[in-house]
Amino acid sequence: MPTLQAPLIIVTDLDGSLLDHHTYSWQPAAEWLQRLQEHQVPLVICSSKTAAEIAPLQQALGIGHQPFIAENGAVIQWQNPDASTAIKALGNIDYGTLCHRLLHLKRQFGFKFIGFSDASPQQVADWTGLTTQNAALAKLREASESLIWRDTTENFELFRQQLEEQGLTLVQGGRFWHVMRKGSGKAEALDDLLQHYVQGDRPVTIGLGDGPNDAAMLDAVDYAVVIKGYSKNPVILQRQDKHHIYHTTHYGPEGWRDGLDHFITR
Repeated sequence: MPTLQAPLIIVTDLDGSLLDHHTYSWQPAAEWLQRLQEHQVPLVICSSKTAAEIAPLQQALGIGHQPFIAENGAVIQWQNPDASTAIKALGNIDYGTLCHRLLHLKRQFGFKFIGFSDASPQQVADWTGLTTQNAALAKLREASESLIWRDTTENFELFRQQLEEQGLTLVQGGRFWHVMRKGSGKAEALDDLLQHYVQGDRPVTIGLGDGPNDAAMLDAVDYAVVIKGYSKNPVILQRQDKHHIYHTTHYGPEGWRDGLDHFITR
């Protein structure tokens, strides 16, 4: 089992994991957050949220200097030794181009969906329970689009096929479908980040997540905490080392806390 004294990195999803699905509170995890800071264990956020959302949240959590992964892996941000900020969009596609392609598909095939680019901050707030101010930050996207599908199952499969032909992919989150460039998921972003961020031997990694969009990341880390989620779609992992996987019985930050209690030897 990993210890707080050994080289260790915690990689965490936010909504439904470190943050409560409904209230966005992290208080049940506060003791562990403090413990990680005391032992200088990096806490890397790996979320569907935008960089504009994650940066102030990092400050509130006291981890403003840590790297993070945004938009389900489409964006990586870290701080260089000279204190400059590096931002990398995986897949080389900007938000405007992505939205243009989605609009073209909507007009060509008559697909019925609504994306964040089509919605006001108030609409996003209504969907998510965020404040309108935070919903505006959720609309500041760089390399992926979040959308609500309002069409048939048959058209959804056609939509997925058309995206694939354009080098795009669909990722299912807790609330939305996310469209991004192929090869820019959470697992790929984590691997890329560790190559840039870690000096020397790779540390032990513990990942925590609750949704289908976390599955690849949870397969990529050394120890995986599958937090009990509200989604009807289960988190299905491909890895076979079952003793390195822990399924919590609690939701959100309570499950997050239980996962670290289970794996980390104090």
